[in-house]
Amino acid sequence: MGSGLLAQPALQHYGNMQLHGGAQLGLHTNLVNQAPFDQNLGLLGFYGSTPLRVSGGFAPGAFDVEIANDAGVDLDLPIFIANNLNFISGDFRTDRTLADQYIGLLQDGFTVGESDASKVDGFVQGVQQPAFVFPVGDASQLRALTYQASGTVPVARCAYFREDPTVTTPYGFFNPDLRPRTIEAVGQNEYWRLEGAVSGTVTISWNPQSNMAGIATDISQIVILGWNKSGGRWISLGTSSVAGDLMNGFAVSEPFVPDDFHVITFGSLSEIEEVASLPNYYVSPNDDGINDFLQIDELADSPNNQLRIYDRRGLLVFTQDNYTDQFNGISNVDGLVFDRDAGLPEGVYFYVVRLLDLGTEYQGFLYLRR
Repeated sequence: MGSGLLAQPALQHYGNMQLHGGAQLGLHTNLVNQAPFDQNLGLLGFYGSTPLRVSGGFAPGAFDVEIANDAGVDLDLPIFIANNLNFISGDFRTDRTLADQYIGLLQDGFTVGESDASKVDGFVQGVQQPAFVFPVGDASQLRALTYQASGTVPVARCAYFREDPTVTTPYGFFNPDLRPRTIEAVGQNEYWRLEGAVSGTVTISWNPQSNMAGIATDISQIVILGWNKSGGRWISLGTSSVAGDLMNGFAVSEPFVPDDFHVITFGSLSEIEEVASLPNYYVSPNDDGINDFLQIDELADSPNNQLRIYDRRGLLVFTQDNYTDQFNGISNVDGLVFDRDAGLPEGVYFYVVRLLDLGTEYQGFLYLRR
């Protein structure tokens, strides 16, 4: 079936429709799917300027899906994506209280283009992958979560809530007083629900709306917390890396099993830990011989070192042991960076460097200019 523009109140599908390789179906109306429509090799797009809805008795699927509709698309059932989910404008919205409403990324599924203006306001599910970047958020902001597991995860699900996790949630009441003495406070502005049976780390970021200054006076206090199901209390998930300032930054947890926890959020340690800072750096890889590579002079004192560079969402984009001057704006991380060879986009990045010979860790910002 070729591309088409549909203007009727709803496209009612009762069978015998399939997208073959290279075909495009552009929806400007609701989709009511009453028959199998998931063995598709083409592109299913959601367009227009009025809200759309996907409903019916069968979950649709396509090789590629994209959304370019500022008013968004409401899902009454899942949509499965075998390859690429392209966010241009507008949100996919799901009811977070219903388990059968979500965007589903299959084994080779991935996303591009997610932003504050285009994301999933609800649940995203991924299957049979070892790492996931969940493009979740609320109506106004992208609040992505990265889950990097120790092995292939059969099923993982995630949603973001711009709500206080210490009051009644869909998953219960999580008393902020039930926490270790080493934890000063539990964040009360947001939380994530993450489901997954394989141990791994998570990366989550904060922004001004997270109000980190309300629970911490220094970023070294920031830690990721989870409400433990069996223990019935908040516990620290550890922080293997933290970077940024109290306005914007991210933290990476130590490994844990998501299914052992109802929700995760930010918290703060009772005592400030010493985290040294280096200057901010400017990298402009244009082959003019000036700032083409990231050079950190202090690394000469510790050849045994580790450098990690993250984007503003906390996504790891570059990692190097025994770093000298290898970073020139190209990611060396497989699986999580789209179109890696094209180079990372211009913008602000966080770096964390560990001087293993000296037992010291530094963090700071770098600006990548194209």
